[in-house]
Amino acid sequence: MAGWRGLAPAMAGPKAVDLARAGFGAGLGLLLAGLALHGIGLGWLIAPFGASAVLVFAVPNSPLAQPWSVVVGNTASALVALAMIGALPPADWVVPLAVALAIVTMLALRALHPPGGAVALLVALGGMGHGGATLATVAAGSALLVALGVLWNHGVGRVYPFRQPSQPGTHGTTDPAPEARIGLDPAELATILEDYRQSANLGVADLARLVGAAEQAAAARRMEGFTAADIMSRDLVTVGPDAALSQVADLFRKRGFTSLPVVEGDARLLGVIFQIDLIRRAREDAFRQHHSFIRALAHLIDTHRKRPPKAAEIMERAVPKVTADTPVGALLPLLADGGAEAVPVVEGDRIVGIVTRTDLVSALSQRLALIGA
Repeated sequence: MAGWRGLAPAMAGPKAVDLARAGFGAGLGLLLAGLALHGIGLGWLIAPFGASAVLVFAVPNSPLAQPWSVVVGNTASALVALAMIGALPPADWVVPLAVALAIVTMLALRALHPPGGAVALLVALGGMGHGGATLATVAAGSALLVALGVLWNHGVGRVYPFRQPSQPGTHGTTDPAPEARIGLDPAELATILEDYRQSANLGVADLARLVGAAEQAAAARRMEGFTAADIMSRDLVTVGPDAALSQVADLFRKRGFTSLPVVEGDARLLGVIFQIDLIRRAREDAFRQHHSFIRALAHLIDTHRKRPPKAAEIMERAVPKVTADTPVGALLPLLADGGAEAVPVVEGDRIVGIVTRTDLVSALSQRLALIGA
């Protein structure tokens, strides 16, 4: 029975949003690429473009789907096949030879792209004709799919091309994301992928994310038994939706807070104001009014304004929330870099506490100290 399990699906079941992203994206990308090719006189779509669309729109993180692999892999394969049928006499064995040499060429160029094999096969069989028009169609079509893939994936919230380790991160620095800081540099990760023959299936950044996620899960397990109720602040300082931003700024300054819940009535949570929200609003006002940032910030919290801005105007409404019995381990991804600075703890729609990054770090250090003891 165990042997039959190898015939079962190896991939996890997709989410509905992934089905929509992949299906609609590939269909739209192929349609627009085909129309563009037709418009510039390079014919229409060829069958291998369908396989390229699968990679670009369904698995954009794959090394096989990156722009270099798509454009160079397909184009080099077409070039190899054209060279074979031009230099060798017509014969059946020329076709598999063209595909074999196309694969070798893609590997040598670090541009492995499975549809490239289909491109070589199609060209060698004479399915596209000969000459420069064939090469132009393959190159232009591949480039169009990549360009459309970039637009589509960014539009639906995915990263494509996938960020390489040497590229700037979310904050514009070369540091990897905190969850990917695992004590191994990109060269060591690349060596691991090569040793296990996985470099064509998984990128260095992907591996770093997976190892980081595993370490985060291990840290969460060490926090078993701790809940949000154990570490949250209960004596809350809040403001109402009509509170002036000058009042909010004063609380930030006097209390040393970085976040303030906005509530009304019986502690019903409306949103949270973070210090960065004041900075963003002042920055927007500075651009809009052609003022300096300092002047815009001073005007923002000026108590003598006729209509001072209110807390409700800049608070963040879509903040993650947890309940008192939420395990502390579940707070790790919520409070990770780039996520929330503080997470409200609620009962129904009422706020009963708040957990900040400082609270989480303190809890982690206490638990690690206990484990070490």
